[in-house]
Amino acid sequence: MIGSVAKALDILTLFSKTHPVLTLAEISRRLEMPKSTAHHLITTLAAYGFIEQTDDGAYALGKSLIPLTQHVLVNVELRDRAAPLLRALADSCNESVYLTVRDGDAVLYIYAIESSQRLLARTAVGDRAPLYCTSVGKAVLAWLPPDEVECLLNTAPLNTYTPYTLTDPATLLGDLEATRQRGYSLDNQEHELNTFCVGAPIFKADGHVVGACSVSGRDPQIVEGRLPALAEQIVGTAQEISRHMGYVPAHMSMVRSRPQR
Repeated sequence: MIGSVAKALDILTLFSKTHPVLTLAEISRRLEMPKSTAHHLITTLAAYGFIEQTDDGAYALGKSLIPLTQHVLVNVELRDRAAPLLRALADSCNESVYLTVRDGDAVLYIYAIESSQRLLARTAVGDRAPLYCTSVGKAVLAWLPPDEVECLLNTAPLNTYTPYTLTDPATLLGDLEATRQRGYSLDNQEHELNTFCVGAPIFKADGHVVGACSVSGRDPQIVEGRLPALAEQIVGTAQEISRHMGYVPAHMSMVRSRPQR
């Protein structure tokens, strides 16, 4: 435990529906904290927008907390609505199934159904992975605005994870275009050797891509002979999750009749 961090969090949690505004004296008294210490912590929290001063000199929670809570609510809502659909998908394909949301230049895994064939003992939930070399990441990238994609490719390092990682921006952009055309993304050992994945984007009610889901395993047939069936399943699942999030797709299915590799 870091004392100063704990004290700052204690200050934030003092505010409530019944006590939305507190004075420095009230904060100091309730936490049995010297006024000078409370003032220094409040000043730091205010600099980051987590606390703001009212017109009468008291304090209230700041606006920087709003986007944080919105992200949490979206993640929980997405996970809860997607879980039964992903369990059905996992039962059908007998491979690992993942749900992710975008987290800056990466994806964050928020739900997973791990196959017994996966070598790692721990779950992927809580892990982050790059956008450009995972099926879930490329499913997000492919449906972001072009200028945002260009900015990400210019600022985020394109590290080589395997001999199959696409690190040339032009090649990667071509792969993203192919992803949009067929409606799903592929990871053919680009992030981890002997791991093959098919992913599809998930959209919010406003039409913006919020994350992606994928089927992943060690069977090369995932991106070969099994691809047509798996692509139809993963895109169908992603679209159903999107509908549960309030999104109405323009077409019933984005999967083309003849999947491309």
